[in-house]
Amino acid sequence: MLQGKTIIVTGAASGIGAATAALAQAQGANVISVDINPPAQVVGRFIQADLSDLASIARLVADLPQGIDGLANIAGLPPTRPAADVVKVNLVGLKALTLQLIPKLADGASIVNLASLAGMGWPESKAAIQASATLEMGDVEAFCAAQGIEGARSYFFAKEALIVWTMENRWTWRSRGIRMNCVSPGPVDTPILQDFVQTLGARAEEDMRTMDRPGTPADIAPVVGFLLSDGAAWIRGTNVPADGGMFANVQLQMHGF
Repeated sequence: MLQGKTIIVTGAASGIGAATAALAQAQGANVISVDINPPAQVVGRFIQADLSDLASIARLVADLPQGIDGLANIAGLPPTRPAADVVKVNLVGLKALTLQLIPKLADGASIVNLASLAGMGWPESKAAIQASATLEMGDVEAFCAAQGIEGARSYFFAKEALIVWTMENRWTWRSRGIRMNCVSPGPVDTPILQDFVQTLGARAEEDMRTMDRPGTPADIAPVVGFLLSDGAAWIRGTNVPADGGMFANVQLQMHGF
């Protein structure tokens, strides 16, 4: 599905990012893998970058070619990391990289953001999400303090804001055929799964009992791959749950079914 396309995958050193990079290459893409950590097995070309650092993002963008067909924004920090760091990488850095790359994207390119089931409460976070719209990297600590974003809330907030940002940009680059969508996994068996169990405690354990099993990176990568492909050309501003049915379960419970 991705034959001959140039695809950028952030967070490519492990987990869903590594699985997505491998799948894209297997489907014939020219993959550029990006991560703060060098991967054990490099897929395509590897560029090291820190998405919490604007200078690092600028160097990355300068090192990337013209005519990029797809950007998979998968890099992210777990909720056990300091709140400001999570917001910097999972939201502010992701947005900065994406916006700086727009001039280098080919017409008809696809942007896929890795959100999360943790972001499903975005309608209740309207004020904070609106306040983050123009958030700069140097202001994140003050923003988190002002909005009461601490601990695991940082991860939930970043994913909520990312889902809204994705929807808001459904038609932003429509004249060039550039589309943006996101994928929201539920619990996935990656190196950071235990961070979620540690942070959420009984809530995470209840979720795991409800599901038949945690997801795997191999469950999520094909969804990202499809959204990167031409087959998803008319899917715009959509959040695709890939969570073993957990989103449907929560929605039914919320509405009394």
